[in-house]
This record gives sequence, structure tokens and C-alpha cells, in this order.
Amino acid sequence: MAESGGESLWNAVLDKLKAELGDSEFNEWFSAAEYLAFDEKKLSAGFPSAFHRERVKKKYLSSIAAKLREISGREISLELEVPAKKGAKKAEQASNETEQADSSREAAPRTEQAALKEESAAPKRGQHPHLRDDYTFERYVSGENNNFAFNAAKAISKNPGTNYNPFFIYGGVGLGKTHLMQAIGNFLHENSDKKVTYITSEDFLNEYVEAVRENKTSPFKNKFRRGDVLMIDDVQFFADKPGVQEELFHTFNAVLQAKKQIVFTCDRPPSDLKKFESRLLSRFDQGLKVDLLPPRYEMRMAILRATAKIRGVEISDDVIDFISKKISSNVRDLLGALKTVIAYTELMGKKATLEIAQKTLKDALSTTKQTNLSIDTIQKVVSTHFSVSVNDLKGKKRNQNIVYPRQLAMYICREMTEYSSTEIGEAFGGRDHATVLYSFEKIRARFVTDATLDSTIENLKRQVKDMAAKL
Repeated sequence: MAESGGESLWNAVLDKLKAELGDSEFNEWFSAAEYLAFDEKKLSAGFPSAFHRERVKKKYLSSIAAKLREISGREISLELEVPAKKGAKKAEQASNETEQADSSREAAPRTEQAALKEESAAPKRGQHPHLRDDYTFERYVSGENNNFAFNAAKAISKNPGTNYNPFFIYGGVGLGKTHLMQAIGNFLHENSDKKVTYITSEDFLNEYVEAVRENKTSPFKNKFRRGDVLMIDDVQFFADKPGVQEELFHTFNAVLQAKKQIVFTCDRPPSDLKKFESRLLSRFDQGLKVDLLPPRYEMRMAILRATAKIRGVEISDDVIDFISKKISSNVRDLLGALKTVIAYTELMGKKATLEIAQKTLKDALSTTKQTNLSIDTIQKVVSTHFSVSVNDLKGKKRNQNIVYPRQLAMYICREMTEYSSTEIGEAFGGRDHATVLYSFEKIRARFVTDATLDSTIENLKRQVKDMAAKL
């Protein structure tokens, strides 16, 4: 099997793990995992730290091995590594190239044009050890749903620590928060002498706990306060952790007073964060906050086409159209579906047809429905949001301020649950399935004219999930 087939095999394993574990657990342990190598009998994958690798080994090794066996149809050993920093390899390569250039200059005189060309080819700093090299502005597909955030991020990368500080990026899972944050870091690391410090909230918490336990808080403070740019991913995980919130508050103040740039990501706006100190929330609120919204259909098509081009894979328009229409929740699920199709075609040696896409994504599409959600929960969330009663949603009133929330509630029921149109209609005052389908299509048509609808629906879905988790 070719090297690209090995990467496709690893991506297929990750897709199955995500479907099994759910977004939160999968992102915690596998979002930073990277494919390294494959030689027919052994597959190697990399993790960012020894701590991370050992936790994955302990909790998931047997599950990963089983999925490798299931997908490949044979036994393949798995090796989990902490790869050497890419920067070191690139620095060594740059050093060799510089020596070769020096030898060439000694051997022959340079023209002015050659000298300028040589100067422009001078090696840049090596890859940042904690940033993904594919998370760049060039690979971030911007559109109506994220243009403001994208332009703000580019402005910050050119002039950090000034106008937009702190920079708070929020939105649902898989919408590109980490990509946008790391694009800022990669740009500054490659084009300036700025010291970029990037860390996940989990690693920040673990390092803080270890520093307190070993009485080494000074090195911990220096690590996060002396750089030029501080980036912390998924700050919502600091909820109900007063010790680390206290440390973050003082770190925040120190970095901001030094006019250094701060960038945070979160799955919700500061106003929706619970169990946070009010003084810390006020710090989150004092800079620029941007909301990443789910991509609309045209943007989903563009993302899939761009990704297929980067991968060097030819995907027909009918397959891209199918995936774009079936998966609207977030970019991560969208790309996961594309990777599944690509993996299947590469491993099976077949062309990516619509029939193959429908077959390979059948299980993935079914997991978007949640069996633990009730129609009653959705009705309560929608009625509260629009300040109408649940009885109004079930009743016969035709006022626009009631009809629209009713149609929206039916749409969300179809999107989030496995109830049939007949069952949904019964729960809304005994309406028939045709009424439910009509409501669903009315909301779908409204996406064309209402630019805020994506954000409204995702906000309602998040509230539905939060309420369901508490029941």
C-alpha cells in the first residue's frame, strides 16, 4: 500500500473514532494527532507530548488497533510517537542550504540580480513546535460566515498587541477556531521575530497543577508572560476551576499591560460562560470578539473543492454537492466526510462516485441524529428564545410571531432527532406529516434571504444539547 494509502487508512480510523467517542472526547485526544508513516505492516502516528501519547495508549490503543484491523482486513501494528520538532529538521536543512550557497558564491561572482534572488531565498525560522504547519491563512477558506473573523485575524498578524487585543474567537465545534488562531501564530512566527506561545486549556491546566505541586510556579509564570503572543485554545474548560482562573487572570493582566497580543478560543461567547469569575469574564469582553458561524451551502462547496485540490484528488461535482447538502453542522464534519470518501476510493482502488459517497457516508450521516433528544426539549428551548409558550407552538394560531418559531422548531426536530415527520406533527398539536415537511422546506428556503439564520439555529441547537445534558 502506498504512503498516501497509509494516511488514508489513518484518517479512516480517526473518522470511526470520532463517530464512536463524540466530538468533545475525540477533539480532546485526537485533534492534534498526526499521521507519520506506513510500511504495510506498521502504522506510525504522532502526538504532541509524552503525556498525551501515554494517555492515548492507556485509553484507546486497543480500540484503534481494532479499527485498523476492521478497515484494512488484516493485522497492522501501531506505533505511537512524539515526533522530533519540525523546526530542528528545517533548521538543519536550512544550514546545509546556506553552506551550499556560500560555496557557490566563492566559486563564481554574483550579478546584482542573482544576489537579490539569493537574498529573497534566505531560510525562514523553522516550523513552530506547537503549531500545525497546515493551519495558515492560505489554507483557510473565508466566506460570508467568517469574513469578519478572517480579516480581523490577518490585521492582528500584521500589527499584534495594538487595536484588537485581546482577540476572542468563539463558535461551535469544528468551525475553524483553532485554524484561525494558529494561522496568526504561524504568520508571526514565519515573518517576524515574535515569540508565539500556544497551548491548549488542558495542557495549561496540567502544567499549572504540576507547577503548584512541585513549587515551581515562577518558571510557569515566566513561560506564559514573557512571550510576545499568548494563545490559549478552548478556555471554556477552565469553568469551575478557581485556581487556574486566578492564575489566568494575573497572566492576562501582565501580558496585556506589556502590550503583547492575547488570543483565546471558546465554544461560546463570554456572556454564556458559567462558573467563571466575573473579573475574568470582563477581561474576555474588553477586546474584539468574533463569532464563527456554520458555512452556508456555497461555502461548503468551496471548502470541499479546495481540500480536494490540496490533496491532489479529483472529486466530481455531484459528490461534492451531496456532501455539502447532507452535512451543514461544521467544517470538521464536512472534511471528515470527504476524507472518508477519499480513503475508501484509495484503499479500494475505485473512483469517487455518488453511489460510493452515499454508501460510505451512510453511518456517518446517521450519527448526526441524536436519540436522547426529545421534541419537548426542543419546544421548550425555541419557545423561551422567541418568548412564546409551548402551547402556542402546539396550537392553531397563525400569527407570524408564532408561525415562524413553530416552523423553526419542526425544522430542528427533523435535524436533531430520529422522529418521523408523522411523530413530529403529532407532537405539534396533531399536525400531519405534510405540514412538517412544508415547515422544513420553508426554513430551508429562508437560508437564502436570512444571513443570520445559521447563527440562530446553531445557537438553539447548542441550548437544546445543554438542556438535554442536564435532564
